Amino acid sequence: MRTLVRLGADDLASVVVAYRDALRAHQEAINRLNVYPVPDGDTGTNMALTLESVVAELPDREGADLGAVCTAVSHGSLMGARGNSGVILSQILRGVAEAFRDGPGDGATVADALARATAGAYQAVMRPVEGTILSVVKAASSAAHACRTASLVDVLDAARAAAAVALAHTPEQLPVLKAAGVVDAGGAGFVLLIDAFLHRSAERPLPEPEVMAAAPVTGAVGGIESHGAGAVGDLRYEVMYFLDAPDDAVDRFRQTWAAIGDSIVVVGGDGLWNCHIHTDDIGAAIEAAVEVGRPRQIRVTDLLDQVEEERWVREAIAPPPEAAPEATEPVRCAAVAVATGEGIRRIFRSLGVQHTVTGGQTMNPSTAQLLAAIDAVPGQEVVLLPNNKNIIPVAEQAARVAAKPARVVPTRGIAEGFAALLAYDPQASAEENAAGMGEAASRVVSGEITKAVRASTSDVGPISSGDYLGLSRGGIEVVSSSLAGAAQELLARLLADQHEIVTIIEGEGATKADTRRITEWLAEKRPDVAAEVHHGGQPLYPYLLSIE
Repeated sequence: MRTLVRLGADDLASVVVAYRDALRAHQEAINRLNVYPVPDGDTGTNMALTLESVVAELPDREGADLGAVCTAVSHGSLMGARGNSGVILSQILRGVAEAFRDGPGDGATVADALARATAGAYQAVMRPVEGTILSVVKAASSAAHACRTASLVDVLDAARAAAAVALAHTPEQLPVLKAAGVVDAGGAGFVLLIDAFLHRSAERPLPEPEVMAAAPVTGAVGGIESHGAGAVGDLRYEVMYFLDAPDDAVDRFRQTWAAIGDSIVVVGGDGLWNCHIHTDDIGAAIEAAVEVGRPRQIRVTDLLDQVEEERWVREAIAPPPEAAPEATEPVRCAAVAVATGEGIRRIFRSLGVQHTVTGGQTMNPSTAQLLAAIDAVPGQEVVLLPNNKNIIPVAEQAARVAAKPARVVPTRGIAEGFAALLAYDPQASAEENAAGMGEAASRVVSGEITKAVRASTSDVGPISSGDYLGLSRGGIEVVSSSLAGAAQELLARLLADQHEIVTIIEGEGATKADTRRITEWLAEKRPDVAAEVHHGGQPLYPYLLSIE
């Protein structure tokens, strides 16, 4: 078995690729270490996608020098970081890159790399919490430093053993992990980095996913993506963006954020910063950046409602070409809508939308994507329908900088988008359309049905994996063992005396039998309310409900 004494450019690049492959193999096991009950792509997905960005920047392996590889690792991890865990991981990788750029690539270099990684990770988090990836990387660093004069493989072995012990100890440090019966997800992902180093240095096999799943603690619910203080779920929104700002302004920016949120991570330098926060005030989180510089690629995720993250992010990395605007005559004011699901897109087209942009729950399109759509449609002016509250801030930013007059109708769901379009006049101005369409959208009451992928708790009671959840704008309203039952209970909560129409939009997972049960329930309980059924094809939400 080959054992390396030091690692060069090709070796470090191979470690990065092996780490990417390991995270991909383990990402579902890591994703299961999560406290939120709705389906989402979380820590494992975020870490794996961060490494995808790093691998994409690696230079041609043949003849690449160490400096170029280190630059790719550092820049790729900063620009590609996804989620809180991905941002912290980017600091760890940047520390590794700095050490290998300066050192001979031996055991002492690994010890220095882990020390820099630890310092960078802790510095990035405003309120570090033990029992997370921070504790695991710190333990690995301490063990490596204690034997830094030993061989490369011996230093890596010491770091790996200490990291495993620290990972097993995370439930004793964080009550939420102990209650759930799992170890920290980010820490589990970090251990795979050392495994990747050992894979290259000593030809050790990468661990199989089943090995990681058999963690030193047991339980069905998962760990914690947040690395800030406070209970998981206290703050609803995750806001991320890149910030172009002078380095000396960032401390003031961090202090502003400290007053409005948690899980704060701000990393970077030389005028470019990757920023992450959990907050209840999206506007303030973005305004803080405007005060010191220019935010870009803003992404807002509803932590309660987040779904289908990985599917969207995969499309964001290599997006399919957006459908060209339908062949229409030029109009004074064109309509652009954000949507997913072919049935929903078809309904939007039938209501007059000239162009749809792929997006929805946690599938937040970028400002650039919305600007491209604004430019593409055959209208002198444009109205934007974001159809999700998380996309509204980005839509408003796109409207502000668009080359043609554009206004946002702040629709928070597909149902509101449909209702707004009933007031759309392509020959009116964007200003006039925004006012009339906004008023029409405000009259709609909406609901959603999704399926819990793990056990959890809520204000309306305990949630078991496989339960159906009824969601309103206020959060989880219903927990039911049956799909039709969840929809019926949610309608019972949302319907009021003045309502006359319920629109039911079927998505993936809906069945004719369940739709019939819902409409029969309406006919029996509210015979004065008419039901309309449409096929939307949206992922992970079997039913979207609109009440007027």
